Amino acid sequence: MRKIDVSDKSGLVEIVLDKEGEDVQIFGTFETRENEVRELHVRVIHIAEHTLANTVLKGVAWDSSQLKLSGTIVIQKSAQHTNSFLRENILLLSPTAKAEAIPNLEIEANEVKCSHAATISNIPEEHLFYLMSRGIEKREAEVLVVKGFLGR
Repeated sequence: MRKIDVSDKSGLVEIVLDKEGEDVQIFGTFETRENEVRELHVRVIHIAEHTLANTVLKGVAWDSSQLKLSGTIVIQKSAQHTNSFLRENILLLSPTAKAEAIPNLEIEANEVKCSHAATISNIPEEHLFYLMSRGIEKREAEVLVVKGFLGR
């Protein structure tokens, strides 16, 4: 299994699976702050049969920043018996932060398992309340939740 970290990338990143049985894990964590604007598009192209890709992108937008994560899974007709999954999750940490999570599928083969999911949300107030009720300041509580969300 090949692991690809796209955390430090911007723009378009293409990953091509052209060897039968190829297995790739694609992941990225992103944080934008102040007035920063960041955009990443990950395109996973399955050409060979029996390939597997699992893509997980997680982001956090603070202040007045903007974060756009988009992913596309392309399964060509030659890529039968392929499995591919895409997940994009973004947390907004300010009422002025903006985010887009755009998953796409382009499937030409008929013997595949493929799915995508996307969420954009705020930290639930009860999570912050729980931490604050134990003496943790609000900003520190947000940082703790973000670290857990991003897996850091």
